[in-house]
Amino acid sequence: MPRHTRSDVSATRLPPGPVMVDVAGPTLTREEARRLRHPLVGGVILFARNFTDRKTLRALCADIHAARDEPLLIGVDHEGGRVQRFRTDGFTHLPPMRALGEAWDRDPLDAMRLATDAGYVLAAELRACGVDLSFTPVLDLDVGVSGVIGTRSLHRDPRVVAMLARALAQGLAQAGMAACGKHFPGHGHVAADSHHAVPVDRRSLKNILAEDAAPYGWLGDAVLPAVMPAHVIYPKVDARPAGFSPRWVGEILRGQLGYQGVVFSDDLTMEGAAVAGDITARAIAALQAGCDMVLVCNRPDLADTVLATLSHAQDAESVARIRRLMPQVPALRWKALQAEGRYQRARAALSPILPQSA
Repeated sequence: MPRHTRSDVSATRLPPGPVMVDVAGPTLTREEARRLRHPLVGGVILFARNFTDRKTLRALCADIHAARDEPLLIGVDHEGGRVQRFRTDGFTHLPPMRALGEAWDRDPLDAMRLATDAGYVLAAELRACGVDLSFTPVLDLDVGVSGVIGTRSLHRDPRVVAMLARALAQGLAQAGMAACGKHFPGHGHVAADSHHAVPVDRRSLKNILAEDAAPYGWLGDAVLPAVMPAHVIYPKVDARPAGFSPRWVGEILRGQLGYQGVVFSDDLTMEGAAVAGDITARAIAALQAGCDMVLVCNRPDLADTVLATLSHAQDAESVARIRRLMPQVPALRWKALQAEGRYQRARAALSPILPQSA
């Protein structure tokens, strides 16, 4: 299907809304362009299915940005390791974040340099193709319990996680990209995968704040302009999953920890979100808890349901927070990036910990 230009997408001037949706393939269809013009839409999340090569990805991002006069935020889960959506046509095969933690155990200062280099390479490559945000870093602790987190975690020690996350965020920022810490207050102590089940963490609030949630308090919104809560229930704090909990998002994250950045819900189609009701009820619950934007992934029918039934007035502060996530500096094109000294040095420094296929 041919890509659409600004002239046939009929751009519309709207502020970013509170719903992030996705698209089905590597080109934007007319129906998807229509969906993106809905006032409640505020962003688009990409997946591996949206990638065939860099040229097509860049064209897709350009079409998404052109759908509205104020471009929509384009995000992706691109952490490194097994969670990296784009892997071919020149993209660096980034190491799992555990590799940075292992480097810390050998030499902390070298590990922080590597984390900054990893953040720069990750963000610079994405931005060269038109992507604005990666949902990274994972701040969950590696306590040997969660298979879905596993090597995605930087370390077991929350102090090390905070230091490496800060260094990684510095690298992202050097390429003009914001960081998004996840999954608040922590997914590492539960075995169940919230994509397919409803995990329950029975620890006390004191214990969680002292360990898993500590990096969020230490780093704050200056380092983490965005945060994503977990679809995990912590019954000693609230009977609702963290992303649907005014206690977790409003009282603890924004109140007790003083966080003032964007709060994204995790994907509302995940099984861990089902306890909040149907798809519109889930969106309402997340927004009422204090989230700025909710994700509806892999189900365009459910995205359309939310857009048709959700009644939500986005307040000015929330809109301003979302706008701050958009890159403020121009990105290097791919050819210029490959020739840039900063990028070449980062790639060379990372080479000992890159997967063999890189």
